[in-house]
Amino acid sequence: MAVFLVPWTLYLTFTLPSRHVTDHYDLAWVGFDIALATAVGATAWAAVRRLQWLVPLAAVTGTMLVCDAWFDIVTSQTGGEIVEAALEAVFGELPLAAICGYVVYDVERFQAAFDRFRRPTPAARRAALRAMRDDARAGPREAPARPDRRG
Repeated sequence: MAVFLVPWTLYLTFTLPSRHVTDHYDLAWVGFDIALATAVGATAWAAVRRLQWLVPLAAVTGTMLVCDAWFDIVTSQTGGEIVEAALEAVFGELPLAAICGYVVYDVERFQAAFDRFRRPTPAARRAALRAMRDDARAGPREAPARPDRRG
């Protein structure tokens, strides 16, 4: 396949027009962005739930983020559009793609780091223990009366 792609790429280089107008440009981008949002959400969900699908989802999401950055830049008009696309790529899409790449490379270490962020801080643990202790001292509470029941 890689060998076949070399002449195909050369063919496209010399035959494709540098400018092409299409009726469904907006549909292509909206569809891609919906797919990207779905992939990002599924990857986050798999990370939080520690699902076995995390690595393949991260691979798909990272690939889509790099493609999005590439096509945003190369399809931009000159000037402000290119600057905006480049800034989005540098500060948004490519760092997220790098995180996805790290997940694929070492999912165990990523999960360990992710779990450290999810643990409560010592101050939060102390506050929760203090609240439980105060509740225990207050004694059992009566259930609030329900207006639909007659006692």
